[in-house]
Amino acid sequence: MKSGFIAVAGRPNVGKSTLVNALCGGKVAIVSDKPQTTRRRIFGIANGEDYQLVLVDVPGFQRPLDPMTEHMQRTVSKSFEDADAVMFVLSSQERIGAGDRFIAHAVFALGVPVVIVLNKVDQQRPGHIAAQMKTASELGNFHALHPVSAKTGDGIPELLGELLGLLPEGIAYFPRDVITDMPLEVRLAELVREKALALTRDEVPHSLSVEVEEITERVIRARIMVETESQKQILVGRAGRMVKEIGVKARPEIEQLIGHRVFLDLTVKVEPRWRRDQATLERLGI
Repeated sequence: MKSGFIAVAGRPNVGKSTLVNALCGGKVAIVSDKPQTTRRRIFGIANGEDYQLVLVDVPGFQRPLDPMTEHMQRTVSKSFEDADAVMFVLSSQERIGAGDRFIAHAVFALGVPVVIVLNKVDQQRPGHIAAQMKTASELGNFHALHPVSAKTGDGIPELLGELLGLLPEGIAYFPRDVITDMPLEVRLAELVREKALALTRDEVPHSLSVEVEEITERVIRARIMVETESQKQILVGRAGRMVKEIGVKARPEIEQLIGHRVFLDLTVKVEPRWRRDQATLERLGI
């Protein structure tokens, strides 16, 4: 069989996680329009009869601002060391600029095939897509260039075929019935965080994390962590409405993941400067 690892590179918010989900045929990584949504390395696993493609989804390249983003950028660097190829994701909705060229310099220097993916083409005019593809083609000596829409699925089968062609003969690195390496408690916590990100204002997301404290047959207990009392007030909401809404939106996907109905118990806790605490970052797997 063919098997191997393909690292996913790109700036924040170009749709890397949505693309990984589309290629794996299920929800591997949470999706948000907020920067720094992906904080850890995630293996997304696409399985077929004669292949296992492991996509290494990592945080977007960015300048480290605090211990948390320093951890994230070290994760990015380490994740490219043993990759068989790189999938370099660009957004067709944004100008290809200095940030993309910085990443291009890094990935083309690895000496492995680079597949450029121009994502989010579903709402763009053909002339604009063609211009973006021309600019993308000038970033380096690429193996292939694919315009796709991870949201609609356009171009995904062709991209998958291209990536499979780059895999060496090998073994199955993961069980054939899984699509990610993340433990259940982390996947549950991420689903809660995704809904919290979608519902909260701009001052909250970077300071927000979720940790599952207990999983039983009937109950899942998780705490939402923030750094200030004002952020807690936003997350709790008037008369507890915000945290209740987060639970209402997260529970259906959680129940789908675990396969049965469950009570989701959410609390909000202030942990000042948790993003600067090494022990907390290690506990959260960041």
